[in-house]
Amino acid sequence: MKNYKYKILVLSDLSKTASATLKSSISLANMIDAKIELFHVKQYIDIVDRDNQLSAMRTLNEEQNNTKKKVEELVNSVSKTYNTAIDYRFSFGNVKEEIKNYIKTSKPDIIVLGQRESKPFKLIGDSITRFVLKKFKGVIMISSNENALVPNEKMTLGVLNGSNKIFDKEFSKDIMTHTKAPLKSFRILKGQKETTNTIGVNGEKMVEYVFEQNANAMTTLSSYLIKNNINLLCVDRAKNKTKDTTNAEAPLKEVLSKLNVSLLVSEA
Repeated sequence: MKNYKYKILVLSDLSKTASATLKSSISLANMIDAKIELFHVKQYIDIVDRDNQLSAMRTLNEEQNNTKKKVEELVNSVSKTYNTAIDYRFSFGNVKEEIKNYIKTSKPDIIVLGQRESKPFKLIGDSITRFVLKKFKGVIMISSNENALVPNEKMTLGVLNGSNKIFDKEFSKDIMTHTKAPLKSFRILKGQKETTNTIGVNGEKMVEYVFEQNANAMTTLSSYLIKNNINLLCVDRAKNKTKDTTNAEAPLKEVLSKLNVSLLVSEA
């Protein structure tokens, strides 16, 4: 059995976007030599809502078989296409409790969450996403279907507002070897007109786009992410504690709701 450097836990609701999320997870796993586990939880009350115990048990057994089939179809299809082993588990119960307990047992290095189907990154109102961000202090990738990561292909990496905590992680070196040059930086500053600069970060050339803080800043940023073909944007979870008051730190909540791009959120 192969020994991996890291473990990636994919939390999936088996929606239509689940396959894309799993592909992005494989892409990241290939970069950093990580094992992938998929975990799905179904709310118990959504399955068994009948008073008759015998009927409830029959319904539960049927749902277990159906869920196992769905999970296996998803995992086997993506696993075969990209020749990547994927472990999986599923459970029924209280979603938040099941996720919390599984994270504690699995001890992943990175958790991957998928994009909802309804509206681009309508994760802002998703209590599960907020719950995971609160409970898991490690790195979290929130996958987007737009310009998603592709296994075995180099990606275009960007950083938001000087985000650099990710680069302190050991696996960042592996990520960098799978990144197209140059890196792209996007920064929103108060009282600063739109400019483009070339800077150096950790010996790497980086093109930096600076935008003025205003009501349209996030819309402008979103369009630049598309123009630059950004596959993954690094975002710091913690607030900037420096004395630089000109840097307009966009709250993670706003970033999640307004930027339709895959995010790599730093540890807390």
